[in-house]
Amino acid sequence: MKSQLKNIFLSAAWLLAVSALYPSCTIDEQVDLNAPSVDGIEANATVSELNNLVAGILSGQRNDLDIYLDDHGIIGRDFYRFSSADPRFTADIPGAGSAFLDNNTFYITRPWAACYQVIRNAWVLRHAVVNTSAPLTDEQRKGYLGFAKTIQALQMIWLSNLTHNNPDGCIRVDVEDPDNLGPLVTYDEALNYIAALLDEAYGDLNAAGSSFLFPLSTGFSSFNTPATFAQFNRALRARVAAYQQDWNGVLTSLSGSFINPAGSLTTGAYVSFSTASGDRPNSMYISLPNLPTNARVAVNSWVTDAEPGDLRLSKVAMRTEPAVSGPFSSNYDVAIWSSLDDDIAIIRNEELILLSAEAKIQLGDHMGGVADLNIIRSAAGLPAYSGSMDHESLINEMLKQRRYSLFGEGHRWVDMRRYNRLDQIQTDNPDEDVWPYFPIPASEG
Repeated sequence: MKSQLKNIFLSAAWLLAVSALYPSCTIDEQVDLNAPSVDGIEANATVSELNNLVAGILSGQRNDLDIYLDDHGIIGRDFYRFSSADPRFTADIPGAGSAFLDNNTFYITRPWAACYQVIRNAWVLRHAVVNTSAPLTDEQRKGYLGFAKTIQALQMIWLSNLTHNNPDGCIRVDVEDPDNLGPLVTYDEALNYIAALLDEAYGDLNAAGSSFLFPLSTGFSSFNTPATFAQFNRALRARVAAYQQDWNGVLTSLSGSFINPAGSLTTGAYVSFSTASGDRPNSMYISLPNLPTNARVAVNSWVTDAEPGDLRLSKVAMRTEPAVSGPFSSNYDVAIWSSLDDDIAIIRNEELILLSAEAKIQLGDHMGGVADLNIIRSAAGLPAYSGSMDHESLINEMLKQRRYSLFGEGHRWVDMRRYNRLDQIQTDNPDEDVWPYFPIPASEG
């Protein structure tokens, strides 16, 4: 099968893995970059080579993450991306006029390729850990495997969020052999695979002893042991269970996660960025406010729909004059990130508390769900919830709190789609579209 995935998997996977290391990590001396091959690494890697693969996998998560978030933010109408260099941000993605999503354009091909590059490198690591003659203990091997499988599952979550219920298929999950790729599976099949992969990884992490043999990036500073990384794994598993409408599964997974109703809402796992030499800055951050072009601007209704006094409105900054691009305009710059060194959230305590609220409401524990929602409301400077206690009203409240708590983090479009409410996403112009999914890249056939 000739496909974009095969080309990705065969193109310098090892160089990708070792070429972009986090300066915040302590890495063993690197091997000669001109010497190792993928086959050689998979057959008998040294510990240094295994750790370089880990660093490369973490670094690879940063590739085109900004495009992934722009895709979600624009379709979910969190924000608009104004770019004089590429009008497709204000044409194809919001479906303005007669525009449509192209299956051979950067907004799907680049995040698709980036995620599968990470998945491929994680497969290289998995093969290398099994085959190496380096003196690893069984616990150390399990640590590598639990890490690799968890990151593969995360990449598949991101991929399936883009293509979802596309009638051509959602994603490929059987990609271990780049010469014999499996078929595109449905969204439900993808979620089942991801859930099983996370569970398998969780078993590995629970058998991995007290420490990893490898360092992690600063974005995982709270999850740098097998036990704490297992909590990150369970947090992702809770998210997947919500996508599957497995509400008991959400609560079971949360019980093993890092959820903390009394803790900081920002505690979580992040993709790390830095302006240090040789590292990569956060491309979601735009340094100058009030730019007429090259701006990320909040949809005005996000501000006007908010309750008075909501502290989460600090995620945007009022402009000195409106930004305008074609039929779109905004009075607010996105201000989630304050510098090029800021990290981007993968999953945070705030999302976990909201997942708990959602699961409890869905299971009929309305008082428990409201208690969770009030944690979020209180942190946002809002009074306790005083609305109707019927099921529909509480679902509306939960979705509203997710809209403001997780603004710009890639959730609004997914949330409204899983509740069959895409038609409730407000658009600024009558000829816009709210797409249900992205097309499969053309090269996937």
